[in-house]
Amino acid sequence: MTLTEPVAAPADPPATSRRRPDLVVAALALGLAVLVTAGLWADPNHRTIKVNSSDQALFEWLLAFGAHALTHAENPLFTHLMNVPDGVNLAVNTSITVYAVIFAPLTLLAGPQWSFVVILTLNLAATAFAWYLLMSRVFRLPVLAAAVGGLFCGFAPGMVSHANAHLNWTAGWLVPLVVWRVFALREPGRWRRNGLVLGVLVAVAFSIAAEGLFFTALACGVFLGVWALARRTEARAALPVFLRGLAVTAGTALVLLSYPLWLHFFGPQRFHGTGFDPKVHNEDLAAFAAFPERSLAGIAGLGTGLAPNPTEENSFFGLPLFALTVACFALLWRRAGLLRPARPETGAARMETGVTRAEAGPARAETGTARAEAGGGRRAVLRALAVTAGVFFVLSLGPELKVGERLTGIPLPYAALGGLPVFNAALPARLALVVIPLIGLVLGYALAALGPRPGRVWLGAFALALVPLVPVPLHTSEYEPVPRFITSGTWREYVSDGGVLAPVPPTSDVLPDGQRWQTYALAHGQGEFRIPAGFFLGPGGPDGTGRIGPVPRPSADLLFEVARTGVVPPITDADRAAAREDLRYWGAEAVVLADRVHGAKFPAHPEALLRATTELLGPPRRVDDVWLWRA
Repeated sequence: MTLTEPVAAPADPPATSRRRPDLVVAALALGLAVLVTAGLWADPNHRTIKVNSSDQALFEWLLAFGAHALTHAENPLFTHLMNVPDGVNLAVNTSITVYAVIFAPLTLLAGPQWSFVVILTLNLAATAFAWYLLMSRVFRLPVLAAAVGGLFCGFAPGMVSHANAHLNWTAGWLVPLVVWRVFALREPGRWRRNGLVLGVLVAVAFSIAAEGLFFTALACGVFLGVWALARRTEARAALPVFLRGLAVTAGTALVLLSYPLWLHFFGPQRFHGTGFDPKVHNEDLAAFAAFPERSLAGIAGLGTGLAPNPTEENSFFGLPLFALTVACFALLWRRAGLLRPARPETGAARMETGVTRAEAGPARAETGTARAEAGGGRRAVLRALAVTAGVFFVLSLGPELKVGERLTGIPLPYAALGGLPVFNAALPARLALVVIPLIGLVLGYALAALGPRPGRVWLGAFALALVPLVPVPLHTSEYEPVPRFITSGTWREYVSDGGVLAPVPPTSDVLPDGQRWQTYALAHGQGEFRIPAGFFLGPGGPDGTGRIGPVPRPSADLLFEVARTGVVPPITDADRAAAREDLRYWGAEAVVLADRVHGAKFPAHPEALLRATTELLGPPRRVDDVWLWRA
């Protein structure tokens, strides 16, 4: 009995018999991933995630910058291209450096938009397939059970929700790989190799999804701790080898991540804590039983608005799935208990079979002991799964219980953790994502326990719980085009290489055009221009925490409000002086306003921006398809 077998494991099938089901599951996973991202595939160069175009613009910039840094031997973890003159520490942002390097050829050949949609699609498909492989190979579940569990893990509501432009959180394929290698650390005689492999994997995961890696480490710790308490003898025997492998893991990861970690905790433009309110980004208790927006249930009108935004539907499992999971767990718990040895007979029955029992006693006792051992071991695994799910369920609710979008004033355990290092940089609602694979495992194990013919009641229960959660395509829309002034390279006549171009309005998370222009120039080898502000996490929040973008300058604040409202306030001489001072602070050589301005959360107002900027800086020049002011 191992810590990965809550049901009896079948004999391993021949490798040739696995190939066809593996291909079928891979095709299903890829097909569902293409379905979810279909709106982007219609025109990758001009389509964007409608509800989160700002994050898409950021990730496309990261891909373009990473390719540029690779080909120009620049630092991929710190840049002065944004937020002049201070720059941006990408080590404390989601830099996805590994993706940027691997997909650099595609980025430079076809553009970061293509790299973005390819990575997003492969993330979803690979997550489902990786969980399938873990369940079928390591946990030794039958193909159907592993396929159902894996596909659920890859396309659960939380994963589809984060497919709204989050290349980090959709990289869920990292989790089963980490889990597999953590369990492998207990293999005697291979602790050096296993520790080395896990250390490299940790470094890769840190680059792509550091917050997800933190959650995975916590989940593994809780699971193994609960299991070890129930299986002390096994745990004590495995502990020396496990700790030696873990030490190699830590050493390998520390060597590979020494510079990123130094930047993260001690480098310039660092911060501690994101500054996001954990009482806003905590999971609503009602959300666990609600249906997600981008699902069959959602388009049937059963979706809710319980998430803070459409990218954060981290639970949303639906009540039928919760009922099914409880029923599956009860089934597994009962069957594990049935493995205990039978009670001894009494009276005449014992006398009648006395001779036979005397002859078969040793074998019978051995069988009974083995059955008891197997039953206890499987219940230990089930108990660890349940406790881990419960811990992350409670922690995801944040510091104060919220029900139906209303804070109740009831304090919760996260209140004691939220101020701790690392925890203060995480959003508690996302801890609910850890529950996804735990549900997937219970569903897979239950199907394996039910055998090849589960029965109509069970099949109906699985259909009722899972069919409403089948994903549908994400909402997409069309980007405002990058102006010809940028695409033709005309900007180089007005801005020196490495000089500062100041977009109007200044670039931010909700007004990302300046960053998109820079993305185009970097990906197409036009050279470098720097921009004020930008979409990034940096210092400047309350009590030393971070904030989105820099502390705004006066003219940036003014132009942001004009873009948001379309109202031009009275412009005073003080406003004009502040604008000129801001341009000097940034070192701007040209100020540029396009005919169309992309607003990620609201319609921008280019006509009002033209009037306001003209009153601030004087009459502009018309160059190609933009308005331009020389600074």
